[in-house]
Amino acid sequence: MATSPRKTIEEAFSREAQLRVAAVNENKAAAGDRTKYLRIALRLVGFAFIFGIYAFIVIWPSGWSWHTGHDSHLPHYLQMILGVYATLGVFLLVASRNPLAHLSLIWFTVWSSVVHAGIMAAQALTNPDQIAHLWGDVPVLLVFAAVLALLTPRGAGTRLGSGAR
Repeated sequence: MATSPRKTIEEAFSREAQLRVAAVNENKAAAGDRTKYLRIALRLVGFAFIFGIYAFIVIWPSGWSWHTGHDSHLPHYLQMILGVYATLGVFLLVASRNPLAHLSLIWFTVWSSVVHAGIMAAQALTNPDQIAHLWGDVPVLLVFAAVLALLTPRGAGTRLGSGAR
């Protein structure tokens, strides 16, 4: 039995529509996985900013603290840095609930971390007493920035209304 050209065209369009639906569903699943991992990364970075920076300053001061001497108190600048990063950490924990509603905060974290790490790297390279920062806080900030940047969705699909809660 011969098939008509019209039936062949209809079958082709039907198959194409099915493939498009399958591709959209596959993209949604991949985006869902990516958002799940982004939520986890935001929590880890948030907790690291709240608790980790201070802990590493205590454990490994030469790789994490920029003050000299062995004072029993925290220098004023370090208290300010810890306060700013702890605050950012709290907001990253809030953002982890619905990352797509907080993209500007995530991108601020990415780019401010890159800039901060770049400045610290330049300072460590020009001041031999601070070279341990190239193995301490500098790479950690760059890793945090890279992970968040890789997991944060871009493009038209990232509008506020398309995010899962």
